[in-house]
Amino acid sequence: MPAIETRNQKLDLRLTPTAKRTLQTAAQAAHRSVSEFVLESALARAEETLPDRQRFGLSAGEWALFLAALDTPPRPAPRLARLLREQGVFERNRRK
Repeated sequence: MPAIETRNQKLDLRLTPTAKRTLQTAAQAAHRSVSEFVLESALARAEETLPDRQRFGLSAGEWALFLAALDTPPRPAPRLARLLREQGVFERNRRK
């Protein structure tokens, strides 16, 4: 079970009257206070944003494999090369 943290930090926001009304309406619909609604929403967005930006560690062997993968030349992709050479559907239809 995670440790319970005390909420003792404050975050102030400046917003337009329209934005405030929107948040109040959404919070009411979710049966939450505006503070709870904004905090839950902001934390959910932060959790969506951060996973690919978090630090991760590799062992020396994993690091060597990672570097080798980066140094490996890409495999030929003839279908992709052909796709990039050909005109797209929108370019072909534009000339008609």
